[in-house]
Amino acid sequence: MSPSFPFEVAPLPPPTSPERQLAIFADVGGLEEYYVLFQNYGFGGTAESWVEHIQTIIEEHQPELLDELEFEEGGHTFVAYAPNQAIADQFLACVHPFFGSLPQLQKYLNQADPDDFFA
Repeated sequence: MSPSFPFEVAPLPPPTSPERQLAIFADVGGLEEYYVLFQNYGFGGTAESWVEHIQTIIEEHQPELLDELEFEEGGHTFVAYAPNQAIADQFLACVHPFFGSLPQLQKYLNQADPDDFFA
C-alpha cells in the first residue's frame, strides 16, 4: 500500500495547462470500506462527497491551498489537479491525516455534521 493511500499522484500527459500538471486521485468506487463508513455516518460516500469533505478540511486547515487546486466533479474517482509537486505534497499533508486509514476517517466523520454537507 502506498504511503499516500488512498490517494495517488500522477503527472498529466502534455499538452496540459499550467494549473493541471499533476492529478491527485482516489478510486472511490473501489474503496468499499470507505463508502460503507461514509454511509454509516449519514454521508454519501461518492466522489462528490469526497470533494465536499476534502474542501472543508482544506478550508479549515490550509485555506490558501484551495486557490491552487482544481477539483473534478462526477464519476467514481476523486480527482484534484495541482500545478506542481509542492502543492500536491501540501494537499497530502493537509488531507491524508483524515483519509489515510479507516480509523482516521471514522474519527473525522464522527465529528462532522451531515446537515452541513450536500453529498
